[in-house]
Amino acid sequence: MKEVYSEVIQFRGSHYDFGYKQGERLKKTLTVKNREKQWKVRIPRFKVQEEEVKSAITRFAPGLWDELIGLRDALEWPMERVMMEFGGYRVNYKKSGCSIITGDGYLIRNYDYMPKTYEGRFSFFKPLDQGYASAGPTQRITGRMDGMNEKGLVLGYNFMHRKRPGPGFICCMIGRIILESCASVEEAVLMLREIPHRHSFSYTVFDQGNTAYVVEASPRGVEVRESDVCTNHFEILTKENRNHLVDSMKRLESMNQAKGHLRSVEDAFRFMNGTENGVFSKQYRNWAGTIHTSGYVPQNLKVLFALGGDETPVTFDFKEWLAGGDLERSRIIGRVDTNIPFVHMDEGAFWNGKTYN
Repeated sequence: MKEVYSEVIQFRGSHYDFGYKQGERLKKTLTVKNREKQWKVRIPRFKVQEEEVKSAITRFAPGLWDELIGLRDALEWPMERVMMEFGGYRVNYKKSGCSIITGDGYLIRNYDYMPKTYEGRFSFFKPLDQGYASAGPTQRITGRMDGMNEKGLVLGYNFMHRKRPGPGFICCMIGRIILESCASVEEAVLMLREIPHRHSFSYTVFDQGNTAYVVEASPRGVEVRESDVCTNHFEILTKENRNHLVDSMKRLESMNQAKGHLRSVEDAFRFMNGTENGVFSKQYRNWAGTIHTSGYVPQNLKVLFALGGDETPVTFDFKEWLAGGDLERSRIIGRVDTNIPFVHMDEGAFWNGKTYN
């Protein structure tokens, strides 16, 4: 059992200033050192062109380009490296797991992935130039694994496959763009139809209207359905599915059996975070172990979050923070049942073919 933490990041200001502040915090961190070693063993197959990335980002969320410029200036990196690390466009994404359930006024999500990629950052950002404020855990610094914005729009995604990638955004950058740009599930669905997708994922969107839509998206097409549960297979774009879906089906069945008995967001959180309930995963060495459970309540903008399993969640009042109140907590601490290193905490947190438990 490994004790892990996530830093609580809170910032109000312009996108450029947010990028610059994050760049200053990242200098000489283990996150950057491990990523430098990663690129030495994983050579990118292509180069991303600045104008192409800028055009793609500014079409949907112009402020994010300013954030990248701020990161560049603080880190004193060439723009090509900033785009490869943080741009979220035309870069590859490893396989993962993840499970989502929605109920009366809430969305609960298990984030299943590889510890060596987990940055340990939970961000509260209120832009004062453009875009909606949002709260959520980060991926590749600028992206969001899941989250909720000031309008009560919630988003989480589930991996399907990364075969035949297209010239588009990866999942975590899509998550950030949607939260920054959309006020409702209807707006989110429209943008998810329009945005170019690098890989195949399902995006679950939920808001104060209490209806959840699952957007099945691949580089070859997008379909939309209503559903209160989602794991790692498509139900409309079935030709896109992987051949081995046993684990995905088992987690889906567990949620379907339990959802009628979950009376509150607390019940749902305990169910998803419980290690013996058939949804929480310990397959960390297979890129599919549950690292965090997050919960979002759009009506009152409450956020619940826990690292590891069988944990009591930390609760954040996003509404109060939006009104100007600062969060007292600077770290979230939990325990994860693995010995795999975390990129923000440990030396050697990059993948090179070595197997971990």
